[in-house]
Amino acid sequence: MAARELRRVTLVGPECSGKSTLAARLAKIFGTVWSGEFAREYARDLGRPLEARDVPPIAIGQIHLIDRAVAAARGGIVFHDTDLFSTIVYARHYYGSCPEWIESEASKRRADLYMLLPSMEMIPDGVRDPEADRDLITRRFRELLTGLEVQFAEIPGADEKTAIDSLARLSV
Repeated sequence: MAARELRRVTLVGPECSGKSTLAARLAKIFGTVWSGEFAREYARDLGRPLEARDVPPIAIGQIHLIDRAVAAARGGIVFHDTDLFSTIVYARHYYGSCPEWIESEASKRRADLYMLLPSMEMIPDGVRDPEADRDLITRRFRELLTGLEVQFAEIPGADEKTAIDSLARLSV
C-alpha cells in the first residue's frame, strides 16, 4: 500500500488569536506534530524591538521549524502555527516591504489548507505589539490568501469544531 501524501495545514492571523493553542490541539486530535512560531521566541530573546533587519533571521528560523515538523509528521497531516506568508504580512505591515527571497520561498512552500483565525480580543503577552491594528492585519491576511488563490477557511474564535470541519476538504 502506498504512503499517503503529507497534507500541510497552516494557521495564520493576527498575534494572540489562538493559533498556537489550536495547532497543538489539532495535532493531538490527529496524532501528529505541529510547528510553532519562531518570531515569538526570537522577539522574546532579542532584548530590543524588532527591526526590518530581523525579518530574514525570523524567516530562516520559521523554515527550520516547519521542515523539522514535516520530517517528524505522522498520520498524513502536519499543522503549522504560521509560515512565511505571516512573515510577509508582518514585514509589509511594519517595514513596508519584505525581502524578495522570502516571498519566493513562501510561494514554493504553500500549505494545502490555510486556517485564518480572525482578530479577537488580545491578551498582551509582553512580546507582541498590543497597539497593532488587528482588524487591519486580519484583512491583509484575507487579501493575501485570496490573491494567492489558495484553499483557506476562516476559523472564528479559534473554534476547534470549525477547524476540524474545514479539514474534511483535504480528505485526511
